[in-house]
Amino acid sequence: CILEYKEKQVCFLEALFQECLKDCITWSPSDMATNNFHFLPCDTKRASRQLGASGENRSEGSSAKVDLKSGLEECAVALNLFLSNKFTDALELLRPWAKESMYHALGYSTIVVLQAVMTFEQQDIQNGISAMKDALQTCQKYRKKCTVVESFSSLLSRGSLEQLSEEEMHAEICYAECLLQKAALTFVQVTNIWLRTGVGWEACQECLSILHVIQKNKHEQQFFYEFEGGVKLGTGAFNLMLSLLPARIIRLLEFIGFSGNRDLGLLQLREGASGRSMRSPLCCLTILAFHTYISLILGTGEVNVVEAESLLAPFLQQFPNGSLMLFYHARIELLKGNTEKAQEIFRKCISVQEEWKQFHHLCYWELMWINIFQQNWMQAYYYSDLLCKESKWSKATYVFLKAAILSMFPEEEVVATNENVVTLFRQVDGLKQRIAGKSLPTEKFAVRKARRYSASLAAPVKLILPALEMMYVWNGFSIVGKRKDLSENLLVTIEKAEAALQNQDFNDYSVDDECLVKLLKGCCLKNLQRPLQAELCFNHVVESEKLLKYDHYLVPFTLFELAFLYKSQGEIDKAIKVLETARNNFKDYSLESRLHFRIQAALHLWKKTSSD
Repeated sequence: CILEYKEKQVCFLEALFQECLKDCITWSPSDMATNNFHFLPCDTKRASRQLGASGENRSEGSSAKVDLKSGLEECAVALNLFLSNKFTDALELLRPWAKESMYHALGYSTIVVLQAVMTFEQQDIQNGISAMKDALQTCQKYRKKCTVVESFSSLLSRGSLEQLSEEEMHAEICYAECLLQKAALTFVQVTNIWLRTGVGWEACQECLSILHVIQKNKHEQQFFYEFEGGVKLGTGAFNLMLSLLPARIIRLLEFIGFSGNRDLGLLQLREGASGRSMRSPLCCLTILAFHTYISLILGTGEVNVVEAESLLAPFLQQFPNGSLMLFYHARIELLKGNTEKAQEIFRKCISVQEEWKQFHHLCYWELMWINIFQQNWMQAYYYSDLLCKESKWSKATYVFLKAAILSMFPEEEVVATNENVVTLFRQVDGLKQRIAGKSLPTEKFAVRKARRYSASLAAPVKLILPALEMMYVWNGFSIVGKRKDLSENLLVTIEKAEAALQNQDFNDYSVDDECLVKLLKGCCLKNLQRPLQAELCFNHVVESEKLLKYDHYLVPFTLFELAFLYKSQGEIDKAIKVLETARNNFKDYSLESRLHFRIQAALHLWKKTSSD
C-alpha cells in the first residue's frame, strides 16, 4: 500500500509540475511584479532604539500571536538592519517572536542561514540547520491542519487550495522557503548528501503545490505581492539549484518525476527581484550569488556581469556601506578583470563592520587569490596565513594553500618567513574534516597532492607550480583571462617551470608534472588567443593518459579546456562531443563532481545554442 501510495504521489507531482509550468508561462505581464526595484525605507537607528522596548514586552515561548501585517513589517525592518551591517540588532529584533510568528521565524532563520552560507564555517552551517528546523515548527502552527491522507488528497483539488486563508497561504510559502533553505544548506555542506536527505523532495512538493495556490483571487489578499514574491523566490531558487546538478543525478531526479529548469528559475528570480516585496532583495542576492560565484566554481566561468551590475546598483545606492553589497561589488569588479579596484573594495568591506569576523575571512580569501593572480606572493602568503589562524572552514585547504604559495618563493624569502614548507605540507592530512562520513573534495585533493612530502618517503618530491594548480582548480584562469598582462606574466612563470623540468632527473612524478605544466600553459595560451599552441599543449596531456601515475584528473579536465577551445572557434558540435567524452569515459578521479557540474553547465548552454 505504501509503495502504491508513493507511486501515485510521484505521478501526481509530475502532472502537477507540468501544469504549473504552463501556469508560469501563461501569466500575463499584469500578473507579474513589474515595478522598478523598491525596498521599504527604514530608519535603522530608530529601529535599533526600539529593540529594547520590543524585547521587554516579549518572552521566548510566549503564547501571544503576531498578525500577518506586523510580522511582515518587522521582518522588513530586520532585513534592513541586516543589510546595514546591524546583524545582531536584526537577530535580536526577530528572536523574541521566532517561535510564535512565522515571518519572525523565517527572518531569524534566514539571517542565520545567510551567515552560514557567507562564512561556510561548519558550526554556522549546523546553527543554520537548527534554526531552520525551529522555523519549520513555527510555520507548521499556521498551516492548515489535516491528516496525512487529507493532505495528499487536498493537493488533488485546486478548490481545496483556494480555500486556504491568506495567513495559511503565507504559512505554506514560509514553510516551503524554510525547506528550500535547509536543502541549500545541506547541499553546501556536502554536495552528494543532498539527495540522501530527502529534504529536496519535500521542498519540491511544497513549491509545486504553492504554485497552484497563486491562482486565488488576488483582490481578496491584502499582501498578495508578498506571497507572490515568496513563490518567485522559492520556485526560482529551486529550479536553479536542481539545474546545476550533474547529469547522472538529474537522470535520477527525472526518473521519479523531478527536474530543474535554469531559464525558468532565473526568470522567476528576476521577476521577484524587480517586485516590491520583502523578498525582492533576496531574489536579487540569489541571482548575484549565481553570477558571481556559482557560475565560476560550478559553471563555465562565463558570467553575466552586466545583469549582476544592474541588479546590484540600487542596493549599493541604498546601502553604500553594506558589507554584502560591497562584497558583491568587489566580486563583480574582479570578474571584469579590475583586480586593483576589487582589492580596494574588499578592504573597504573589511573595514565597515566588526560584528561578523567570519565575513572578513571571505574577503581574505578573495584578496589571497587576487594576489596570486598578480603573483604578489608575499601578500598572498599574508592572507593565507590570516586564514590559517582565524578561519575554521577548511584548515587543510588553507594550510595547503599557504605551503603552495610559499613554494613559489625564492628559497631565501621562505627562510625570512620562519615557515617550513615541508612541515606545512605534512600537516595537511591531519587537518582534513569528515562531514557525515565524507571528506570535502578540495581537502581530499590537497591531501593527495601533499603526499609527495610524506615522512615515509626517502626525500620529498617538490610539487610543480602548486599555487597555480590550485588557481586552476578554483577556475581562476577564467578571471585572469580578462587581463592580457596577467596572462602573459603567468605564461612566463609556467615556461620557466617547464624549462626547469627538462633539466631534472626523471622520477615517478615527471610525466604528471609535465602534463600539469602543459595544461596550465594551454590555459594561458587560450586566454592569449593563441589557439593552435594551446591545442598542442592540451593534446599532449590527452595523449599521455596511459603514462600518468597519480594525477589522473588532468586528462578529463584538459578535455574540458579543449572543448572550450573548439567552441571559441565555432566548432560547437565537436566541442560537445569532447565534453561528453570527458563526462562518460573517466571516473574515480580527483574533483570529479566539480568537473561534472561544469560539464553540465556547458552542455546546457551549448546544446541550446546548437539547436537555435
